[in-house]
Amino acid sequence: MTDIETLERETGLRVYPRSPVEHEGTLFFLARDQAHKWLGVRGDTHGFEGEWRGDVLLCPLSATNAATLRARLPWLRPVPLGLQTSAGCGDRLGLATPGHVRAVRAVGGIAPIFAQQSMRENARTGRTPQQVIDDAVWGLFQEGWREPWGADADHLKTTADVDLCVAAGYTFFTIDPGEYVGDEELGTTGDWESGIGNWGLDEETRARYLGRTFQVGDFALTFDETTLTRAAAKYGRAIAHTVRVYRHLAARCTDFELEMSVDETASPTSPQEHLFIANELKRLGVRWVSLAPRYVGRFEKGVDYIGDLEAFEAALACHAAIARTLGPYKLSLHSGSDKFSLYPIVARLTGGQVHLKTAGTSYLEALRTVARVDPGLFRQILALAIDRYPTDRATYHVSADLARLPTPDVLADADLPALLDQFDARQVLHVTFGSALAAFGARLKAVLRAQEEAHYAALEAHFIRHLQPFG
Repeated sequence: MTDIETLERETGLRVYPRSPVEHEGTLFFLARDQAHKWLGVRGDTHGFEGEWRGDVLLCPLSATNAATLRARLPWLRPVPLGLQTSAGCGDRLGLATPGHVRAVRAVGGIAPIFAQQSMRENARTGRTPQQVIDDAVWGLFQEGWREPWGADADHLKTTADVDLCVAAGYTFFTIDPGEYVGDEELGTTGDWESGIGNWGLDEETRARYLGRTFQVGDFALTFDETTLTRAAAKYGRAIAHTVRVYRHLAARCTDFELEMSVDETASPTSPQEHLFIANELKRLGVRWVSLAPRYVGRFEKGVDYIGDLEAFEAALACHAAIARTLGPYKLSLHSGSDKFSLYPIVARLTGGQVHLKTAGTSYLEALRTVARVDPGLFRQILALAIDRYPTDRATYHVSADLARLPTPDVLADADLPALLDQFDARQVLHVTFGSALAAFGARLKAVLRAQEEAHYAALEAHFIRHLQPFG
């Protein structure tokens, strides 16, 4: 293989040192000049688009070139990851994957999902499912990642969204039937038909649950009439929707993993309700790798767990026993960013049979970097976030109060990065990312590209804290 110094001399570019790889007689590498990154190809250049510099084809990081590179280097294609301890690394800017890779490498023992984005986030960032995959691929290639990795089409609500993500090559599909979850009080009315759609509380269904004891590990779970009716009314329509989406997906994709998520709902999922969900999914032929119940306590965006740790631990022990007995499948920890007080508990009680899902925390680390290197831009983003927070918070579970936010005008530039450690500032900045990107996205990304090593270092340190308890 040609050494890096020779490549840099021949191309006039700076080569990323982990990227060069020779495969089937062709050399591939990633390099950059002051403004852009380039894929270099020496050898078989069929399918790539670019311009020649000597005997190297320099290719822009386009969708066409990303697809061709994936076809040529099989380890750049996402795959199902199974029951390994796993972590999803959401990236709202498309620039964070190198930092994520470095953290995963440093900790070890984690199966990573490097491409993860919900359709809601795609709408607010102006990205497509394909762009999310492509951005992750370029970051993996830059860092020389060769191990299996996954791609999560997160919080899918419609079959049309499923089709977009199948076409883009996702391997992990998170179905979010939250809008079909009934309010808890519905379960006290006995109104099964309203909760379950076209199903009914017939004798066959009653016989599956009433008068039986379900032994899950050390826990014995039983259903009375009220408990069963509440479970069915609360989750029946959500189960039915999940089954419909699963069958649609299975008809279009052969090698995939499914997660069901009911975490963004009003009331916690009781052990009996969790068992009901899992039992009915199995009965209806659904295969899934992970499930995200609504846990006790508050899982707010960008901050640590809010609630009674002993109550959480007691409930999680039963949820983990259900997942082992009726699966096995992983418990998924959504809004999992920054829940540092929970990670040791979760790792211990699940035995590593867990999926940690993070998203906005990477955006916050990008803002921390901007606060350090371009405080003027950070102050503009913060001012916009304060203005937009009352509106943008509507679709999130957050409790930040603008009155508790430190007064930005009296803070010195050197004190700005510390705002990323303050509860209210974190949430205000977190949920206004769409507004910030609409106004300052190009400038923000330009700063991070110019200061990429500082950005990667911040991400690496932050994600090592997330992953170490599980690694």
